[in-house]
Amino acid sequence: MYDLIIFLVLLLLGYVFGQRAEKRHFKSIIEREKQLRDILVFSERKIPEADKVEGTLVCGSVVISVDFFKRFVAGLRNLVGGRVSSYESLLERGRREAILRLKEEARERGAQSVWNIRLETSSIYKGSGQSIGAVEVLAYGTAAKTR
Repeated sequence: MYDLIIFLVLLLLGYVFGQRAEKRHFKSIIEREKQLRDILVFSERKIPEADKVEGTLVCGSVVISVDFFKRFVAGLRNLVGGRVSSYESLLERGRREAILRLKEEARERGAQSVWNIRLETSSIYKGSGQSIGAVEVLAYGTAAKTR
């Protein structure tokens, strides 16, 4: 009985603090996206008028950990199948944060746009039972600056 109470308390704490951290992070992402909206990002490989721009590689990466509650809910979802929405929000935050960091580096280099953007994801830590513990999202591309 005592173990069940501890488990439920940990589950509740994971939910409360995980939701707070996630909401705070999304709020920060939205604010920074507004500040960096002038840096355009394209998946197109070819830069128009490439002879008039200077290109350089820029990247942004982030590692985000899965909280206890999300891991628990994902484990339950694995039993019955279907979408694992608790991980979807984790990956969305990671993707958006990596792109923001890429844009910040592009701005530091004086670029107006980033071309040929690519995203890579990887699980960098396996928790107990080979469940996802943390994911890395890497965004990279060619920052274009007018000569």
